[in-house]
Amino acid sequence: MLEDAVQKDLQQDFPSNGGTLRASQSSRLLSNGRKQFNMDPKKGMEYLIENSLVENTPQDVATFMYTAQGLSKTAIGQYLGERNAFNQDALKSFVNLHEFSQTNLVQALRHFLWSFRLPGEAQKIDRMMEQFADRYCQLNPGVFSSTDACYVLSFALIMLNTSLHNPNVKDKLTPDAFVAMNRGLQTDQQQDDLSRELIMDLYNSIKREPLKIPEDEMEDLMFTFFNPVKEGWLFKRGGRCKTWKRRWFILNDGCLYYFQYTTDKEPKGIIPLENVCVRGVSDRAKPNCFELYSTSTEYVKACKMDSFGKVIEGNHKVFRISASTEEEQDGWIRSISSAISENPIHDLINQRKRRSRIASTE
Repeated sequence: MLEDAVQKDLQQDFPSNGGTLRASQSSRLLSNGRKQFNMDPKKGMEYLIENSLVENTPQDVATFMYTAQGLSKTAIGQYLGERNAFNQDALKSFVNLHEFSQTNLVQALRHFLWSFRLPGEAQKIDRMMEQFADRYCQLNPGVFSSTDACYVLSFALIMLNTSLHNPNVKDKLTPDAFVAMNRGLQTDQQQDDLSRELIMDLYNSIKREPLKIPEDEMEDLMFTFFNPVKEGWLFKRGGRCKTWKRRWFILNDGCLYYFQYTTDKEPKGIIPLENVCVRGVSDRAKPNCFELYSTSTEYVKACKMDSFGKVIEGNHKVFRISASTEEEQDGWIRSISSAISENPIHDLINQRKRRSRIASTE
């Protein structure tokens, strides 16, 4: 009942921009979800599903990873490589989104390997390439006598790509050696073996143009941290241990990020600036302090990296931060205040609760 009343208040108080408000909230949730996915694919996808941005089905998860902008292709590969049934169904759905009809094997591989980054583990690669071979043979019947033949030749092309284009490989695979290693792939006696001409066409295609492997470790971070609203060194007080550590802070895209070093590829923590306030405070240990505190819950919503590189939820009731000068303190408070996005639903709920309490005492 309370939520219904709040929605009515929202419609009355924001009649013209209710849709804009919902779109803005959804956009912020999606932005946070992308960042969490890129840092920890499992937790990030859970966040996206919990916030109704992605349906909890392998097909919808696969479609999101195939079409969404700003996702790390390394993170996509990590998620699809997991062994549990849901992830494997998502992998199959993801591969089935690729269109390989009337496409030669090298071009199909280029398309496939550009949509995510192959993980390093052999078992994960095996599962992914098996799905690729199944899909290619399904769309191109008659090219191979079995999916195994397609699978083996696909791996051979990846090995050829490494041999021809990796400068550390001294003994390059010759055309004759590549043809020889791919003889006898067609196990069906009624189907001719792959012709030398076909294999040489594949060889020359790889020689002319290497398979492009996504190198996107910095892609999302560069997009996020390019031209920030504000950045600089600050001291941050710990949550459990009240020690102060120097961190590099970046304010951008509705979030406050902090790093151990300016050259770090990933932040140690992310503080979404939603339903928080900032205020100047005094502290005996450090001068020029300010802190972020929640306006709706006991803890400030945030996530951080633990010592093992795993993303965990933060446990700060407040984030207390110290600047080197009073001028810097004022500058950070102003910039953070401008970036904070408050949800009016919480204010309206609190107002409704106060009115209910007052009415009950009259």
